Amino acid sequence: METVPGRQVSPIIENTPYGSRNEVNMERVYNPREIEKKWQNFWAEHETFKTDVWDFSKPKYYALDMFPYPSGVGLHAGHPEGYTATDIMSRMKRMQGYNVLHPMGYDSFGLPAEQYAVTTGHHPNGFTQSNIETFSAQLKELGFDYDWSKMIATSDPEFYKWTQWIFKQLYLDGYAKYVDMPVNWCEELGTVLSNDEVIDGKSERGGYPVIRKNMKQWVINQPAFAEKLLEGLNEIDWPESTKDIQRHWIGKSEGVEVDFEIVGGGNFSIYTTCIETIYGITFMVLAPDGQIVKDLMPRVQNPEEVQAYIDETLKKNDMDRTELNKTKSGCMLKGLYAINPVNGKEVPLFIGDFVLASYGTGAVMAVPSHDQRDFEYAIVHNIPMIQVIEGRDVSECAFEKHDYLGKGCKLINSEEFTGLTVEEAKEAITDKLVKKCVARKTVNYHFREWIFARQRYWGEPVPVVHTEDGIHVLDDEELPLILPELEDYKGKNGKAPLENATEWKQYDRNGVKGLRETSTMPGSAGSSWYFMRYIDPHNDKEFADQELLKHWLPVDLYIGGPEHAVGHLMYSRIWNRYLYDKGLSPVKEPFQKLVHQGMILGANGIKMGKRFPEFVVNPSDVVRDYGADTLRLYEMFMGPLEVSKPWNPTGVDGARRFINRVWAFFTNEENIVDADETLKKIYHQTVKKVTDDFEQLGFNTAISQMMIFVNACYKAGKCAREYAEGFIKMFSCICPHAGEEIWQILGHGDTIAFEQWPVFDPEAIKEDTVVIGVQVNGKVKGKVEIAVDEDNASAIAKAKEVPSVKNFIEGKTVVKEIYVKGKIINIVVK
Repeated sequence: METVPGRQVSPIIENTPYGSRNEVNMERVYNPREIEKKWQNFWAEHETFKTDVWDFSKPKYYALDMFPYPSGVGLHAGHPEGYTATDIMSRMKRMQGYNVLHPMGYDSFGLPAEQYAVTTGHHPNGFTQSNIETFSAQLKELGFDYDWSKMIATSDPEFYKWTQWIFKQLYLDGYAKYVDMPVNWCEELGTVLSNDEVIDGKSERGGYPVIRKNMKQWVINQPAFAEKLLEGLNEIDWPESTKDIQRHWIGKSEGVEVDFEIVGGGNFSIYTTCIETIYGITFMVLAPDGQIVKDLMPRVQNPEEVQAYIDETLKKNDMDRTELNKTKSGCMLKGLYAINPVNGKEVPLFIGDFVLASYGTGAVMAVPSHDQRDFEYAIVHNIPMIQVIEGRDVSECAFEKHDYLGKGCKLINSEEFTGLTVEEAKEAITDKLVKKCVARKTVNYHFREWIFARQRYWGEPVPVVHTEDGIHVLDDEELPLILPELEDYKGKNGKAPLENATEWKQYDRNGVKGLRETSTMPGSAGSSWYFMRYIDPHNDKEFADQELLKHWLPVDLYIGGPEHAVGHLMYSRIWNRYLYDKGLSPVKEPFQKLVHQGMILGANGIKMGKRFPEFVVNPSDVVRDYGADTLRLYEMFMGPLEVSKPWNPTGVDGARRFINRVWAFFTNEENIVDADETLKKIYHQTVKKVTDDFEQLGFNTAISQMMIFVNACYKAGKCAREYAEGFIKMFSCICPHAGEEIWQILGHGDTIAFEQWPVFDPEAIKEDTVVIGVQVNGKVKGKVEIAVDEDNASAIAKAKEVPSVKNFIEGKTVVKEIYVKGKIINIVVK
């Protein structure tokens, strides 16, 4: 490796934006503008952080950030927090002898670029590339140790060729399907939206109306992976809250599917986990937008009322209809009744928007005495109730399963099953219905199909052709299927923008004729496997070399926001598990350790955003005024990584002052001595705590310990070179520019990045004394400091001299004296 250029001494300045003259070394002024640019140029010129992924001689460490969408706004104050955390870990692990992979790239397909194209008529790639350049420049000015040679962008054909290839495999193996199903349609945006892109019946972006409509859609069969995903959660080091969110989203339940006949003809099925309450059914509820209701409409006696309710339901998204449903709205299907198969009783049919056609069977049995939602619905619609489980009065609220299961409660009003416990009745009623061939034991999931198509331009083209005989999949040599340039990038009348690509749509090859698919993949496609491509980003033979994948996966540390718990984090687990089952991924789970960084709020304690622009912090402004190292140090010192915390300008000043103190002391040659053990104990304590805290991502407490050490250095007025260099190695992980410069000033020619991480001496941190409690008659009356190896007599004698103890035992007879070494002293008196 080439040596660093010779030392440069900055001119002395009386007052700087960073502190007064007396805060800095008189010989070398800390000037972050010069120092940070110098070292960023050095790292780029020497490719300091370029990883040789084929170097298997060292243990590997793969640190990863959830890659950003390259918006035109650029970085905000929250971005550097998680990025700095992975950067610190990467730098430490590199010093510990690991071969570190720390890449960065861009989730570059997205709606803003599409809207830019619609508005201007220009291809969105130019807008996207410009944003990527801006984003990259901001990241580089923060000194992150990214291997930029491995940068990827999901909108790059070199990358999305393999997104298309993986989708092709999913289709050929039956996991990707083309089906007719209800979706969230936004006419203004001209596309289908996922549930999390719809808020209160409007698009998250733009606030445009969204309705439910049936469309032909590409979907991926998520439920097929449900059991494997649930099992995998037990094998990874993730926040329990995120695991619980995923378990709830998958929503596994074991129950019974029961067939119901409709009076006058027809039938439907319901799924229930509470078969013991089947005698308590007083009505049934069907999904307003489901096929069952469509088939029944000619027989409904109140068609106008029913249709009006259906139309209103179509304006709501699934979240509004289920989790957020507070109104218990519904409509009776007058003249229609279903037959309860256990007793032959007829019960009325209703529709309610809380029942989804896309979930389960699109129908539910309603037992108002034992389900609170049904209870409230029955009250609103004046429907009778039947209690079938004893143990509580149900006149005010339902007696639900979480209250009666496992409590020995028995059935009532349930014919031959009356008197059985709930658990006994579950089995007995199920057996009866199964023998009648009207029920089946089954496992159900809340998990639904992943809608994998958008009526947008700026996304991966789906590599299929629709022919008269069905669907034709493109051959591998036809990939990537590249997006054509258009004159008009806006879809019309529910059709995708690619419908405008008249020539591109036409397909005629090797005797196969048809029309290309004009929907594109969602933004979640590329992000579902990008962590693999970083390992081998320029491979044109396969999505990544299998030997490299075996060495580098899983990701050792993954940091990103909790908002991706049931989106990206679920999708990437699905794609990885699919590839694992095909022998194309070496691991069942892609991310071994996951950490969610907390949000950085405005100084007003509210999330930074357009609502309060005066509280928005631009990282580039902080870098300009204080330096990148100050920003990094401050964000790591604000508090625990996982906790949200408000921005405090005073804290930024404090971070800068600490860097000044480090700079002033360690660049003063008079302070650095060759051999001195004055700071031996505090130094080794600092190495141990900083190392342990870094490993636990406790950066704020590690910085606190560094401050304690620096204070000790100032108090001693000197520091052994060994301790100074060990401290600067640790400090450089947080403040890399200042760390590199001080390292050079200390006389080193090479970058600090590959120096050996300091190791603490266990003997050096042993305490000489210990403070223990002193009890009198079993109650603590004081504390005493004694030597670790103090003998019994001396320890007890010192304890008796403690004023609060002495006052209590004076004039009394000492009956017994007990000293539990290093723990407690107990004096018994009477």
